[in-house]
Amino acid sequence: MKYFKGIIRQVELLMIICLMITAGITYITQLGVTDSSVKENMELIAGQIAMETIDSVKEYPTYHWLLRYWYEHADELDIEYDVDFGNGTETEDKVFLFYKHHPNLNIKYINIDEVKALPPEDQKLYAEITYSWVTTRVNQIKRSYMIDFLFCVITDCDEGKNPYSTQFFIFSGADEGAKRGTEYAEVYPLGKLVTVEENSSQQIAMKTAYDNAREAMFKGSQHVSISHIAYAGYYVDYYAYLDKIDDKAVLLGMTYDQSALNSNIHEQARSSTFLTVISQLLLLAIVMYAVYLSVLRPLEGILHNIRLYTKTKDSKTVNANIARILADKTSLAARHNEIGELSDNIVTLTNEIDDYVDRIENITAEKERIGVELLLASRIQASMLPSVFPPFPERHEFDLYASMTPAREVGGDFYDFFMVDEDHLGVVIADVSGKGVPAALFMMVSRLIIKNHAMSEKDPALALASANNQICAGEHEDMFVTAWLGILEISTGRLIAANAGHEYPAVKDPDGDFQLYKDRHGFVLGGMVNMRYKNYELQMKPGSKLFIYTDGVPEATNEQKELFGTERMITALQQHQNERTEDILHGIDLAVYEFVGDAEQFDDLTMLCLEYRG
Repeated sequence: MKYFKGIIRQVELLMIICLMITAGITYITQLGVTDSSVKENMELIAGQIAMETIDSVKEYPTYHWLLRYWYEHADELDIEYDVDFGNGTETEDKVFLFYKHHPNLNIKYINIDEVKALPPEDQKLYAEITYSWVTTRVNQIKRSYMIDFLFCVITDCDEGKNPYSTQFFIFSGADEGAKRGTEYAEVYPLGKLVTVEENSSQQIAMKTAYDNAREAMFKGSQHVSISHIAYAGYYVDYYAYLDKIDDKAVLLGMTYDQSALNSNIHEQARSSTFLTVISQLLLLAIVMYAVYLSVLRPLEGILHNIRLYTKTKDSKTVNANIARILADKTSLAARHNEIGELSDNIVTLTNEIDDYVDRIENITAEKERIGVELLLASRIQASMLPSVFPPFPERHEFDLYASMTPAREVGGDFYDFFMVDEDHLGVVIADVSGKGVPAALFMMVSRLIIKNHAMSEKDPALALASANNQICAGEHEDMFVTAWLGILEISTGRLIAANAGHEYPAVKDPDGDFQLYKDRHGFVLGGMVNMRYKNYELQMKPGSKLFIYTDGVPEATNEQKELFGTERMITALQQHQNERTEDILHGIDLAVYEFVGDAEQFDDLTMLCLEYRG
């Protein structure tokens, strides 16, 4: 009994120490969590305000024209600031005058062509009216959300022109009765130029908002932020991207002062921590008694039997001993807490270990079955691609050979060639994003789609555009395809091709060497609907050769993490450039194999070589 009392005292002391540590951690954590929550809510609210303000600008179809006009004619405009909508204002008189000149136009819904058709004086009138309306709406938003500052500025974003060092104010929200002017404490009017070279936090916030927007536009994603929030002491600077005029970014800005809010947060955290410590001290005695009954006594017996099992592996004896421990009257609580669960788990574990060998055998057999199925899938995939060479033995005007080596049992690369008609040969090579079975399934669908459109369109650019729309219309789990499609006019050697984000082809003239032909890349297939692709022409002469491939060739990696690269590929091509198409591909295969060595192949290796004989 003294042993148990000693343990209880040790646990009690440990719990008191932990209680003190917990109190400090609780205080710090509550401050951090609360600050984080405030920041998250502030970002969310700032984002909502930004979107509401941006929408108030973009509700005008000509907003891009308006931003440029306000910027370029700031000194010429006669602006009426901070007016209410209604009669008796200069803006209302301007609206009346505008409708008098153009009764069939609606100011809020004028499009860009209609604005450009207006006389210069009416363009100026339109710009003044919309500016007053936008400013009034921005005032309403500022006052509704009680923001310290709400404004729109234009700043240089060209890295070569001291970017983000100045702010040209387009509009600013004002509280009721606030004075507009160019002094520091006043609300800045249109055309006010402010230097922020010494304010690094604002410069960083503006740059990050612009960079985020550019990344979002590049990725075509709605989940990439187009804004940025920066903290400088108790002040918060928030910038969101609105538009771009030439090499200048149009940004929406906000500033908050959260000093009072932070003071309240700290006071609440201190009060909460104090109450937590008092309540934990009162509960400590009860907890210690519960720990003794529900943990210490039964835990020693269970630990003894765990050691017994590690020595004897006698699951029956161990399970019987544990059952007796839990049947004791003093272990009533243990039967219904984690100790009871632990006991049940130990009993279950000993029984599972007895069956472990049988399960391993079953798993091994299942892996063998999956291996057989993947081998069958690889054979099915290989049978989908043309594999008989020469593919058109009756046609002596050209020679063609292709190969694909998947990185796994099945892969996502493919090649294809087919006669569009008696005088036109279609050639395709493509690379599906991803690896394994999903990529292989998507590959087979994409191959059929591209081939069908190439046969019907007979124009590579149109065929890729139609294939892209059909692929985008399907459920492809965010997968995409890079593809190169060419159609050779056999009688003349004229090759028309288009590239959808694929690798550059390599071309050899009859009396020259292989060289990369840096064609114009279009967007990948399956990435975005209604994309356009551009044809280009290659004139192949008797003896000319074309080599197309997937990124598995230049991106093959050796054990030193070096890439095979296009330079080594061109060198290997030149070493075999006077050989048959089949021998050229075997030469590239050998060069890649010798370079990679024992490193694992991470990407499919797919190549096609075409020789025009005339």
